[in-house]
Amino acid sequence: MNRRSAGVDKGFTLIELLIVVAVIGIIAAVAIPSLLRARQSGNEASAIGSIRAINSAQWTFASTCAMGGYAVSLVQLSTAPPSGTPFLGPDLATNGIVKSGYTVNLENGDGGVPVTASAMTCNTVADANSAYWAHVEPVAPGSTGQRSFASDRRNTIYQNAAGVTIAADMSGGTVLR
Repeated sequence: MNRRSAGVDKGFTLIELLIVVAVIGIIAAVAIPSLLRARQSGNEASAIGSIRAINSAQWTFASTCAMGGYAVSLVQLSTAPPSGTPFLGPDLATNGIVKSGYTVNLENGDGGVPVTASAMTCNTVADANSAYWAHVEPVAPGSTGQRSFASDRRNTIYQNAAGVTIAADMSGGTVLR
């Protein structure tokens, strides 16, 4: 009676193990690029959500706090007035913050001039201006995200497929559909 028929050597042969490793390698080669694209899409969706949140916070800030003027920094929007809550959540509390692979910024918009002095705004952080420019760019274009996004007082979101910064006048961007 040989050892194999007696049940002593129960295991895998080298060929069987090599086939399993090859199958796993093929599956990984197909799945990893799809997972990376899915992560980029998720990061881009988060960036668009950040722009929408800023636009909404700007509208509330202008109508309730700054007599029609807009905030020109994320700090200004995330500082609560004495009798209320911040206009923007703590995840977007400072300019240059990195969220989901994107750098988020809020600045004075194209041709924006002060319209309400800081002392007259409800949170007294800074002057409120006639325009704002919110923009997000991928930290590593092609890796953390492909497109960049921007918006202004018109509440229209613009995109740039190359991931470069869209100018304050929205040149270099196309309307996000």
